Amino acid sequence: MYIPKINLETDRNEIVSFMKQFSFATIITAKNNLPIATHLPFLVTIRDNDIILTSHFALANEHWKDIEDHKVMVVFSEPHAYISTKNYTKELEVPTWNYISVHVYGNGNLITDTVEVYKVLEQTINTYETSYQSKWQSFPEEYKSRMIKGIVAFEIVVTETQAKKKLSQNKTTIEKINIIESLSKRNNTNEELIASYMMKDLNKDYV
Repeated sequence: MYIPKINLETDRNEIVSFMKQFSFATIITAKNNLPIATHLPFLVTIRDNDIILTSHFALANEHWKDIEDHKVMVVFSEPHAYISTKNYTKELEVPTWNYISVHVYGNGNLITDTVEVYKVLEQTINTYETSYQSKWQSFPEEYKSRMIKGIVAFEIVVTETQAKKKLSQNKTTIEKINIIESLSKRNNTNEELIASYMMKDLNKDYV
């Protein structure tokens, strides 16, 4: 990913926090010069100081067959917003787009032990809907076993992380404030999120 120095994010805690918040990501591999992508929810954890991504494919999705033999890329990207020139103080300006994106690369491993696959599902439930856990536990073992056989769980040990925050860092404080105020009024979740990230960065400048 092309990342100008001004947009480079290196704070590991912030990167991991972003990945956890926007955990529905895109896993990409390439086979015979053909890129293949699947959209999946990921569990993001730290183990032995490594970032670990865990998820599962549907068994019918043959993408799972490629992740142990090829380098894996996962893209986390969610909030973004169009930035109008109305927010700038100079006349000669062009519109742009603010966004945050994290690209990670790593090695994939399939999880084949049934007990471990159960753990992946239960951790996923606990992450996205804790209240569903009791219902899941009440299901017959035969039903849960069928569900387990219909998925392929896996994990990725991240070996490289690229993080980009394009939040108008090259603009003046007045222009940043204008953008934040403008985005905050649009009643759009993406734009409100970008405004909050910009405000957080702006506050850092004055700490």
